[in-house]
Amino acid sequence: MSDKNHQRPTRRSRELRANMTPAECKLWARLSARKVAGIRFNRQFPIGEFICDFVSRGAKLVIEVDGATHGESERADAERTLFIEGRGYRVIRFWNNEVMGNVEGVVSEIERVLRDMPSPNPSRRREGNEP
Repeated sequence: MSDKNHQRPTRRSRELRANMTPAECKLWARLSARKVAGIRFNRQFPIGEFICDFVSRGAKLVIEVDGATHGESERADAERTLFIEGRGYRVIRFWNNEVMGNVEGVVSEIERVLRDMPSPNPSRRREGNEP
């Protein structure tokens, strides 16, 4: 499916930002204002037809915070993840109870993933400087 075959779900994104879950609010307090590794995240950001909980476009990272209903839709989540990964993003998921009970551990895992990811914009070798 092409990204151009649908309308961006801007209105729905705004609704979701205004009505974030307690777990999303708790994690957003840690991710906002470049508090994690100096990386900018957007919340409830559309990629194709999907609205992702948190997205760093620069780092190409999507963070999803899943509640009980996601456990019942593993196939749909897998398809969603494949679509998003097909756009060049890495997707990581946390359960609501992980965020609520151990936000420090969640943030540490996000920092680890960011450290281990390749640079999204590797420097190009200058012509004539090949080793």
